[in-house]
This record gives sequence, structure tokens and C-alpha cells, in this order.
Amino acid sequence: MSLPEQIAVRYAEDDAGYLTMRPVVKQSFRPAELTDMVVSVVGKDAARVQQILRTGTVLYHGYRYWWDGLSTETAEIEGLLTAFPDDDPSRPFEPSKVSTILFESGGGTQRNLVEIDAKEAGEKKLFGKTSAWNVLMEFAASHPPHYEKYSYARHADMFRVTLPFDLAQQLLASMQEAAKRALRHRWSTLRPPAALTFVLPREQPVT
Repeated sequence: MSLPEQIAVRYAEDDAGYLTMRPVVKQSFRPAELTDMVVSVVGKDAARVQQILRTGTVLYHGYRYWWDGLSTETAEIEGLLTAFPDDDPSRPFEPSKVSTILFESGGGTQRNLVEIDAKEAGEKKLFGKTSAWNVLMEFAASHPPHYEKYSYARHADMFRVTLPFDLAQQLLASMQEAAKRALRHRWSTLRPPAALTFVLPREQPVT
């Protein structure tokens, strides 16, 4: 069975697996839009996408979305997925395209990620000669990150570099020194990162 041109979807905030008492919102999705949301959760996997469309529910960015289950042919799902990008290790690291840097500390169940935003970290403190973002870009220039993967959740290519503790400690200190007071206060609890992941959004095709 082919997917309809418009799919009626309802959604509400999800609290640890339970819907809240807040109002349910109704919205119509085109197949490509609904598929994009599902792929953001499970990746470019035809079997898993087909299963979720058939099940009729997905948790996305803290909201539970649901719809009447959709029966589809594998070929139709595969056709929809051709519009989605693949990993591309040949892509160069372009500092000017970095939107966010993920600070990774700890490991296993203790793994922690903190997002550093380009716009916020790019602000200079009063009379400052550089910004925390410039510090990070200079670090990337001297310690080039390697291509890791394409993230469907972020619609971006991810480049990663690992750091020894001493170097991570120096980097964090330099960032805090260059940051504005409010940002420096917020970063006061940051731990030296074990790795940095640079997020480079990839231009999305028009669907």
C-alpha cells in the first residue's frame, strides 16, 4: 500500500514514557516530513523506518508522535530514503561551517555531553582580543579532527578529535579566560573534555 499524500499526526509532551495532561496537537505531515523525523531517531535503516511507520508512534525531542499505522512496501521506503544523505568521509573539515562543538567527558553510563554554540561562544568580553570560539577554532587548526559520521538527528557531518587530559585542561582554561563573564560562570563546572565533536550542518535538499 502506498503512503497517502498527507498523514494525520498527533503529538504531546512525553514524560518518561507517559503522556502529560497538556493538550494534544494535531498536524498533517507529508510522507517525506514524517520519514525525516523517523530517520532522525533510527537512522537510514529501511527495515526500522518501515517498522515505526507500521507501529505508528515515535518519540522525538521530548514529544510523543502517533498516527494510524501505515503499511508500506519496502521498495517505497527505500525510495524515500534515497533523498537522505550518507556518511561521506571525503568531506573536508571546514571551520567556518561549524555550528556547535560537543564537549564529551566521562565514559559509559557516566558519559556527558555539553554543547558549545558558535554564536554564544563567539562573543568577546569587553576589551577582549579574542573569543572562546576563536580559541576552539585555533585548537582545531593545530589538532585537525577526523570525520566520524553523518548525524541524521542534527542533519550534520560530525568530526571528532580526542584529547589527552593535560591538553584538554589547557584548552578549557584558555576558553574560560576568553569568555564573557556570564559564559565563564556557566562553564565553571565544565570538566576537561576527553573528546570534541564538531558539528557541521549539511545543506538539505528541498523535498
